[in-house]
Amino acid sequence: MKKLIGKLHLYLGLISGALVFVIAITGCILAFEQEIKAVTQPYMFVEGQKEGKLLPPSVLAAEAEKLLPGKKANGVLYDVPGRNAQVGFYNIDPEYYYVAYLNPFTGKVAKVWDEDGDFFHFILHGHYYLWLPEKIGQPVVASATLIFFVMMISGLVLWWPKNKAASKQRFSIKWNAAWRRKNYDLHNVLGFYIMTIGVILSLTGLVWGFQWFSQGVYTATGGEGSDVYYNPTSDTTLVNAVAGPKQATDRAWYALQQEYPKYATLNISFANLPSESIFSYVNFREGTYYNVDYNYFDQYTLKKIKATGPYSGKYSEANLAQTLRRMNYDIHVGAILGLPGKILMFLASLVCASLPVTGFLIWWGRRNKAPRPVRKSMRRARRDLVTR
Repeated sequence: MKKLIGKLHLYLGLISGALVFVIAITGCILAFEQEIKAVTQPYMFVEGQKEGKLLPPSVLAAEAEKLLPGKKANGVLYDVPGRNAQVGFYNIDPEYYYVAYLNPFTGKVAKVWDEDGDFFHFILHGHYYLWLPEKIGQPVVASATLIFFVMMISGLVLWWPKNKAASKQRFSIKWNAAWRRKNYDLHNVLGFYIMTIGVILSLTGLVWGFQWFSQGVYTATGGEGSDVYYNPTSDTTLVNAVAGPKQATDRAWYALQQEYPKYATLNISFANLPSESIFSYVNFREGTYYNVDYNYFDQYTLKKIKATGPYSGKYSEANLAQTLRRMNYDIHVGAILGLPGKILMFLASLVCASLPVTGFLIWWGRRNKAPRPVRKSMRRARRDLVTR
């Protein structure tokens, strides 16, 4: 059985090794994305007036739309104090994604960000799609992630020592050994130490990779209905009840300001289609995405619409399935534990990237191993000596 598992581990590794390496390395780079951006992108921070009365979403959107003629703003994010507000513009056909950074008190635009020129967005596409078209790259990445999960389990079986004597060498690297032995130890010992985190990385990744897996986990943990995000519809029979979608968003925003006097970030959308509702989330913990209250407003009556699924309602009222789904991203990147969690995930991703390399070197070394000289038996050696 162990021999069979060894073959499975080998062939799956040869098939997916390069893909796992790319996914893990891009994950390493993305681990400290926000921290790096805070240093390299000064336009994220407010210059000039830094306090006062926040401008409503319609005013900020109007200022941003002046710089992107012909495009409609999709929503506004009010960030933590000291940071600029963000007005988002995104569309599928034609495809584009822009973010205008504005002073939330004056409306002055600091920068219009374009995804096509952003380094981290390029890395993100590699992590999600291997820089392939989404319909091709996404299932390829998901399949490689599933294979990596299987390899974590099979690797543990192969690592498991036969006896106590063998277990001593499974927990430490023999640094004074030949390079092949050091490489073997790096693969086995480091693989064992990060196995638990590797399993967490792969399982949280599979939630985005396969819908059947995502729905299965959601249902198994007590979720009801579909786990897919959706925007509930507004009552279109009341189409003339409000002056316009941007004014409706302003009114919903004012209502949220009253309901949530304190928060970390607040995002609110514009209902650009007649049937859309106004979507908003209020985030209470900076740098994470799980501790969030979701609200939906009818764009004509401004009454709250009750939605279902993981992205609805208050975080304090979420059940286990909704809580786990909301935490999925923060667990995946380690943000759930703050900076120490990010460091841990960075190191684990780095080791995950090394495993295909060290594993390939083990296989290559065994294939190209020089044959050992055959030792003569003592009897044969004595006979040769006599005959001489």
